[in-house]
Amino acid sequence: QVQLVESGGGLVQAGGSLRLSCAASGGAFSSAAMGWFRQAPGKEREFVATINWSGSRTYYSDAVKGRFAISRDNAKNTLYLQMNSLKAEDTADYYCAAEGSYYSEILHSTANYYRYWGQGTQVTVSS
Repeated sequence: QVQLVESGGGLVQAGGSLRLSCAASGGAFSSAAMGWFRQAPGKEREFVATINWSGSRTYYSDAVKGRFAISRDNAKNTLYLQMNSLKAEDTADYYCAAEGSYYSEILHSTANYYRYWGQGTQVTVSS
């Protein structure tokens, strides 16, 4: 059973930056693809970014491409999301997630592929 705990959320002005972290425990973090999703008030959860098990491949939603960067440190069992040039529309609860399969090179943007989820961290961008 994998446990995921996000941190790093907060209030930031538009144009600013935040770095989210997701600490993993209890499972083979280094073998699983990871992703970030977000859910704004009154909206459905949406895909943000994903990274394969080794960190060599990434994929982003069009909404964040060029502004956000996903990375991982398998030695520290930690996933990151560097968020730059933040906009008001980035305001949401951000969730990290881990796939249930191991060593997959296919990057998924659909939540159904992710088996384990964190509790979320809130990001608020003021305009």
